[in-house]
Amino acid sequence: MTFRLAPTAESEGFRLEAHDSVGSTNALALEHARAGDPGKLWVVSKKQESGRGRRGRVWATPEGNLAATLLFITTAELRLAATLGFVAGLALADALDAVVPNGKVAIGLDGASQGKNRFELKWPNDVLASGAKLAGILLESAILEGGRFAVAVGIGVNVVAYPADLPYPATSLQALGAGCDAETLFLALSDAWSENSRLWNDGRGLSAVRRRWLARAAGLGGQVAVRIDGNVVRGTFETIDEDCRFVIRDDEGSVLTIAAGDVHFGAVASAGI
Repeated sequence: MTFRLAPTAESEGFRLEAHDSVGSTNALALEHARAGDPGKLWVVSKKQESGRGRRGRVWATPEGNLAATLLFITTAELRLAATLGFVAGLALADALDAVVPNGKVAIGLDGASQGKNRFELKWPNDVLASGAKLAGILLESAILEGGRFAVAVGIGVNVVAYPADLPYPATSLQALGAGCDAETLFLALSDAWSENSRLWNDGRGLSAVRRRWLARAAGLGGQVAVRIDGNVVRGTFETIDEDCRFVIRDDEGSVLTIAAGDVHFGAVASAGI
């Protein structure tokens, strides 16, 4: 099977550029933006040689995994465009629900029952299955002429393999027993993106995105530890606010709003991270 767009995505003017291997789908998408691409372009590959995660970390995409980037051109504030990461998380979770048979991936954080959500969203940019990282999302931007911004919405999914040398649990669809390939997952993702981006509606529907995201949120109501610039804040994960920032109540009862940080749940939150 080759990569292709869902009919809904094609009808809405999305385009597709597929590769067997690339350096970075995000970097390639931003190159296209600087060369004048109008956006609504998906750049996809089953192998990525120099992928990146948050804070410059390496994101490995061996043959058979999915690296997909949507190029988005906007005149909106970057603060608002940054919430596309939450749209991406919802779209990917919806796509996974569509392609992974019922009965697979039914365990939640720390082995507890996950209820209605087989795939959970971890603030700000991960998709979890069985409490382990299955996918990551990275937004990168560039300033263009005419007051416009290019936003590369990068989505990396462990389809057939996952790295074993991480400080947190990770998994892949194959390890979970789900026989889905990268092409099938991307087809569903391109469809689910169209639906969720219509909900987002250039930021006007952010409150609806926020409600949907919270319904899939990993660790909501539980103990968390957030590492911020070398410091660790502990407390209870209460919600995300109207701007999708992380809100916790610390052990002294104070409510803290966090714009960026590394979040840890459960036993890891209780340990000395």
